Amino acid sequence: MKKEVFSEFFKGKRVLITGGLGFIGSNLCRRLVELGAKVTLIDSLIPEYGGNLFNIEDIKDRVTLNISDVRDEHSMKYLVQGMDYLFNLAGQTSHMDSIQNPITDLEINAKSQLFILESCRKYNSRIKIVFASTRQIYGKPDYLPVNEKHVLNPVDINGINKLAGEWYHLLYNKVHGIKTSVLRLTNTIGPGMRIKDARQTFVGIWIKNIIEGKPFEVWGGEQLRDFTYVDDAVDAFLLAAAHKDAEQKIFNLGGDCIISLKDLAELIVSIHGSGSYKIMTYPDDRKRIDIGDFYADYSLIKTMLGWETKTPLKDAIKSIIDYYQKNLKQYI
Repeated sequence: MKKEVFSEFFKGKRVLITGGLGFIGSNLCRRLVELGAKVTLIDSLIPEYGGNLFNIEDIKDRVTLNISDVRDEHSMKYLVQGMDYLFNLAGQTSHMDSIQNPITDLEINAKSQLFILESCRKYNSRIKIVFASTRQIYGKPDYLPVNEKHVLNPVDINGINKLAGEWYHLLYNKVHGIKTSVLRLTNTIGPGMRIKDARQTFVGIWIKNIIEGKPFEVWGGEQLRDFTYVDDAVDAFLLAAAHKDAEQKIFNLGGDCIISLKDLAELIVSIHGSGSYKIMTYPDDRKRIDIGDFYADYSLIKTMLGWETKTPLKDAIKSIIDYYQKNLKQYI
């Protein structure tokens, strides 16, 4: 679906984005504003979860911002009313945080999803929802690349709760007729991602350290990964919202470049022009939830919706480094 078709589709539509000040939410918001949508953002701005007002600095006068928590069912029942689309991106993403604070992860990634869906059922059943899930629900792969038929075997609390969240969405589609789609994301990177720690993505802390002239840590190093640039991920969300064929469907996202963590580290150092890293042995607590090699088969969304990755990994890394060299102080 070309940009001009997206513009015709989303122009004037009322769109709600949970986690709207976060990394993917803010990039999605910017694109929707460019397409002429009327966008409302929800974000709790809880420090650990990645929301950042600077992420919408350039469009802050063109959106409506509601500082609210998706765990607040009383707020949600008002915020969903009158909306055409809901991009449901709010979530707790840290795997280690989910192990250390499992009840909080349950509340955000599972219980709050029921609040959102119940609000839609009672007050706006015509809404279309696209839910951001994660490849973490597959656990350690039995085969590669991983497609949507792979057994689901989460290795941590986060994966279990995200799985519950996505199945709630599919169930509400089947039982209550609320139009929902699920995207299983894998290693999304780009400007606006959290870099002060590894709660959102390890690439963030690597970028921060290299810009600050500090070595970064690479745990293991041989694990294979694929990466999705945020602009490509935004395309997938828009396609899932716009296509009727996406309803009650689950789609993997992914990337065309499969690379080891050590080679990724080398690539980042090369593009930056300087820097260093240390290969580290996995700490015991993280080793227990490590999934080894992972890269996704995204042929289903490519076949059904026409989605594909457009941004080469080298270009993605360069754009990220350029962005944080200019805006580092806004993210640390």
